[in-house]
Parts: sequence; structure tokens; C-alpha cells
Amino acid sequence: MFSVIKIGNEARYEPRPANHTDSAPLHTPLPDLVDDMFFQGKVAELRLELNSGGKKDKNHSAKKIALKKIVANMTMSNNDMVALFPDVVGCMQIPSLEIKKMCFLFLVNYARMKPDVAMKALPVLVLDMEDSNPLIRALALRTMSYIHVREFVEATVPPLKGLLKDPDPYVRKTAAFCVAKLYDHDKNLVEASDLIDRLNGMLRDDNPTVVSSALAALMDIWERSETIKLTIDYDSASKIVQILPDCSEWGQTYILEALMSYVPQDTSEAALLAERITPRLSHSNSAVVLTCTRVILYLMNYIADEKQISGLCRKLSPPLVTLLAKGPEIQYLALRNALLILQRRPEVLRNDIRVFFCKYNDPIYVKVTKLELIFMLATEKNIREVLTELREYATEIDVHFVRKSVRAIGKLAIKIEPAAQDCIDSLLELVATKVSYIVQEATVVIKNIFRKYPNRYESIISILCENLDSLDEPEAKAAMIWVIGEYADRIENSDVLLDDFLYPFADESVEVQLALLTATVKLFIQRPTKGQDLVPKVLKWATEETDNPDLRDRGYMYWRLLSSDPTLAKQVVMGPKPAITAESEKLDPTTLEEMCLNVGTLATVYLKPVQQVFRNARQRRLIDSPALQKHTLPTVIAMEAHKSLPSVMNGSEPPASTGKGGEANRANLSAAIDAADVYFQSLNTNMGSMELGGDEGFGGSPTAGTAGERQYVVNQNNPQQVYQPQMGGENGDLLLL
Repeated sequence: MFSVIKIGNEARYEPRPANHTDSAPLHTPLPDLVDDMFFQGKVAELRLELNSGGKKDKNHSAKKIALKKIVANMTMSNNDMVALFPDVVGCMQIPSLEIKKMCFLFLVNYARMKPDVAMKALPVLVLDMEDSNPLIRALALRTMSYIHVREFVEATVPPLKGLLKDPDPYVRKTAAFCVAKLYDHDKNLVEASDLIDRLNGMLRDDNPTVVSSALAALMDIWERSETIKLTIDYDSASKIVQILPDCSEWGQTYILEALMSYVPQDTSEAALLAERITPRLSHSNSAVVLTCTRVILYLMNYIADEKQISGLCRKLSPPLVTLLAKGPEIQYLALRNALLILQRRPEVLRNDIRVFFCKYNDPIYVKVTKLELIFMLATEKNIREVLTELREYATEIDVHFVRKSVRAIGKLAIKIEPAAQDCIDSLLELVATKVSYIVQEATVVIKNIFRKYPNRYESIISILCENLDSLDEPEAKAAMIWVIGEYADRIENSDVLLDDFLYPFADESVEVQLALLTATVKLFIQRPTKGQDLVPKVLKWATEETDNPDLRDRGYMYWRLLSSDPTLAKQVVMGPKPAITAESEKLDPTTLEEMCLNVGTLATVYLKPVQQVFRNARQRRLIDSPALQKHTLPTVIAMEAHKSLPSVMNGSEPPASTGKGGEANRANLSAAIDAADVYFQSLNTNMGSMELGGDEGFGGSPTAGTAGERQYVVNQNNPQQVYQPQMGGENGDLLLL
């Protein structure tokens, strides 16, 4: 059976459907309300019209026209209409459903502004809840539950108990939603009454619409409560699945959502239930399809048979592809959810890459999301087809999309090693177009390719150097400067190129300044004679002529390294780099596990944990049971992979250079350090008087000097382990394009 039990704190929030019955507008505006005539007229004129007609007007036509004008002005936020409150309340007793709708709408809108006047309408509403017309009974009950005034809330409870057992199913459905509405107004009042127990009893109702409405109300109460939880056993879950075909599309959504509260205790139960709801995947309503997808993904965590899981994955693919034929907004939602599903169950869309190719009339947000999916679905088998498509995208008019396409090509070179050469060839073709923003994006991704494949594709450095004049963006400049510094010993005029970049040093962004500082030190280490004139100059700028603490600290760190141990400095600055992979941009395992339990909700659009999107939201986690396949969960897989990883940066020391060339380099390095020593010792003596925290503070110049000064040396002998989970871009993009 269904049961509502009190437990400890649990929290979860999911956005409800946009046209949820309980959250939809109270009344549908009449078509003729949009006529200009209804937005005219002052309060006095409207009062006269409202009180006109008399006994001759049996159809109350004059009052209807006046009320339409009042509602139209109210819709336009004309608060002058509140002066007509007593007159509108007087019209509520007229036995006309059309008039009552407009009067009740007025009452809901202005009740909190004039609670004393609104109280005069309370007896009318209570009387209407006993009317013979079920539409009027439901309308009166719904109106009372919408008014957030203490007297109305308390007066709603007694008649609501009776209407929960009303003979008309429409009234019972409305009453079920009103319980959730009252809980929102005053949860203590509802918990003190037996309304929740009565609502629980409605789950045995003969009408499928009433059952689905009761489930929706219970789920809404559970979302708002810290002490109430909805639990479902297998028999009850099986019964509500039986009534799915008889419910409306939103009723089906409520029932499927409620199945997320069912925790399978046996793998066969989970598999059977998943198979029984798969027909909902072919529904025309996208909310039903996505909610059904979420439930199936949830139940897969409790299924042990890999064949059954593979079969369910094959059934999930066509519905997601079908959603791409709908409007762009639905497409976007489906695509964002496909990003999650692909990470959790890659086999779902593995063979459907062509359906994600962009169309010429797709909005930019759809194109960008499709681009992320193309990147995720690209393999060694389809890479040529993908590269052809991406090269086409790189020739489009939209600059933003072109940039992302170029970056995607570079990311594919990192992701698929056998295709790296093809990706680089594609990038060089694009660089040859001499289009500024294409050249700059290509420069950024080629830098990452160099990091991924050191000593393999350096032959293209000369092509990059031919396009230095095209670089005017900080990220592209920093990437090119990194290339020059990293390969300073292979670029003949690397010192000249760096000197050109250094000319506007003070006007550059911090990102470029940091890159210039590091590249200059790399040049100095690899080619001391070429860099000895640049290093003191850059260190002076970085330590004296900047307000940025990061730049200043890095400048002092490099100087201390160079002045203390040149060999150690080379190991640190030119040491092995952390591995760069495309996999690092996947969602964090914990976030992925949570997001898969929220497929189809607003949180999945952002691809961020629910509580980061909705501050008061509840986290949803898989509940343990004997059927839970823990070894397949992303968090468990990530934990096992982390245990098997070797310690980071165990790199060995580079062999010391030998021979005359090595001795000459060491001599040049020592001479340059001595020259820089002279400069730093001549710095403003005020630096020597700076102390923070006594003996442990910073004092003196960065070099060893007089007694009492301390020399600071950064020790990098011990490897540092750093773990940085990638959460996607600020806009929620998985692929950092």
C-alpha cells in the first residue's frame, strides 16, 4: 500500500510542469478581454456600469461587460480597481458561472490588500461549496485555497474534508490539489488535521485522474516537508502503473514521478516495472517521455542483468531522437539531458551521431549543445565524418559558433589519438584562411595538443609564428607565448619574438603577463645567453611595477629559484606537465549520479547540482537496497579508479648536461644570475624593513643578505598531488569551448 510516514530530514525539489493543474491560472482569460474597449473607463464609470441593468437585464449583460473591463484593468496592474471591491463582492451572489469566475479572480488578486472587505465574501464562498453544480463547488474551493489570509485558510479545512469525498471526480481532483495548497499556506494546520490521511486514502479511488492528482499533491507536500516522506511498495507501484493509459498526459507525469519513491528490493521487480512503463516512451507529450526516461534510468541502477539493461538502453534512444523534431526549446531540453545520459549510459545514443548534426536554422543554443554531443559521440570510426562536419561549421557566419567548432576540432585531437594528425591538418586548413578569430582559437587548441603530444607536432610552430600579427586576444596571446617559451630552444628567434610581446607588458592582461613571465624564465633556462637581458627586466616589472599579487608572487618565486639552485629551477619550470585529457571535462561522479535522478527537470539544463540552482532544494540520492548494483555507480567507479592511480608527478630529474656545451651554459647561467643579483640588491631598501608576524614574516630582499634577513626557497622536491574535478563552464557547458 501507499503510506505517508514521518522520518528524519530529507530534502528534494523538482520543478513542476509549467501547466500543472494546481499552479495554472485560476481562470482562463476570455478571448474578448483583449479588446481595447475594456481598458477604458474610470472607477466611477465602472461602478455605475456594475450597478446598472436592474431586473430588465435578465442575462446580466451589463454586469458582465463591466466585470470584463475591471478584470482587464486589473490584469494591467491598475490598482485603482481595488476601490470597486465592495461592488464586486456584491456581484458574487449572482447565480452565473461566468460572473462568479471574474468575481473570484478579482477576490484572489486583491484579498490581501483589503482583507476586511474580502471577509464579506467568505460566506458566499462557503455557500457555493455546497452548490449543486460541481463546477461552482470546485471553483469556490479553489478560490478559497488561493487566498493567503488566515481566516480563509482556517475556514477552508472543514468543507475541504467533505469535498475530498465528493461524488464528482472533478471536485475530488480539485480538493486533492487544495490540500497541497493549504500545506503551502500553513503546514502546521494541515499536519494537525487528518487531511493528509484523507489524501492518502484517495489513492484507492476508482478514478485514475483523482489518483494521479492525489499522488501529485502528496509529492508536492513531501517536497516542502522535512518530516514527511512518500513510500511505495511493489504492489502499489504495480497498481498505479496499470492505470497509466487511463490518465491524462499530466496525470501520467505525476504517476511516473511518484515511481521515483519506489525502492526495488529485488532486481526482477525493477526489470519488470521498467518494461511495463516503456510504452510511455512513445507518448506525444515530451514531459511524459522525459519523466519515463528518468524512471527507467533510475530502475536500471537496481537491475543486474546486462542484457536487460542493453535492451532498455536501445529503447531509450528513439524517443530522445524524436524529441529533436519538436520546437527548439524542447530540443534544447532533450539535448541537455542527452549529455547526462551519454555520460551515465554511453550505449544509449552511441550509433546516432548524424541526428545531432546542426541544421542551418537551428538557434545558436541548440547548435552549441549539439556540438557538445558530437564531441562526446565522436570515435575513431566516425572521426572523418565528424571533422568534415566541423570544418563546415567553421565557415559559418556566427563567430561564437565558429570559435566553438574550431575548439572542438582541437579537443578531438586530444580525445582520439589516432585522429590527431587529421585534426591538426584540419586546423591548419582553417589557419590558412587568415581569419583572425579562427587563427586565435586554433592557436589556443594547438597549445593543448602540444601538451598532450610533446615532441610530435612541433613542425607546425613555424606556421603559428607566421600569424603572430593576428593575435589580439589575451587567451590566444598567452597560448602563443607558452609555445615560444616551451620550445625556446627550437625557435631560432625566440628571444626576439618574446621581446616583441614584452613591449606592451604594462598594458597587457594579467593572464598574458603571467605567461610572459614564465616564458621569459623558460627562455633564460634553455638559452641563457639569449634570455639574460630579458629576465632582469621582466622580474623588475613583475615585482615592482604591478599591483597584482599573483604576478608579484610568481616573480619573487622565480627569482628565489634562480638565485638558490639553477638546477632545481630547471626541474621545476621545465619539469613534466600534468596529463591533459578530454575526459577531465566530464561531470563530477557525485553530480552525475544526482543529475541522472533529475532528468527532465530544470536543474538538468544547468548541468549543476540541484542545490546550486535551487537554494532550498532537496538532494536526491539512490537509496540502498539488496538490489542496488553499487559496482556500476559513477561514484564507486571513480573511487576505484582513484585508488588505482599512481602518485602524481613522480618524474625523474633530467640528466645533467655534460661536455663543453653544458659547461658553457652553466657559465652563462651563473653570469646572468650574478647580473640579476646586482639588480635585486639595489632594490629599494624599504623592502628590507617589511615584516609580517615577526620571525615568521616576510623580511628583506629575495636574496640572502645581511644578518637577520631570511632567504626563502621554494622546494619542489616532494611531488604535489592536486585533484580538480571539472564542473563545466560557467554557463554549464561540458565541453569547455
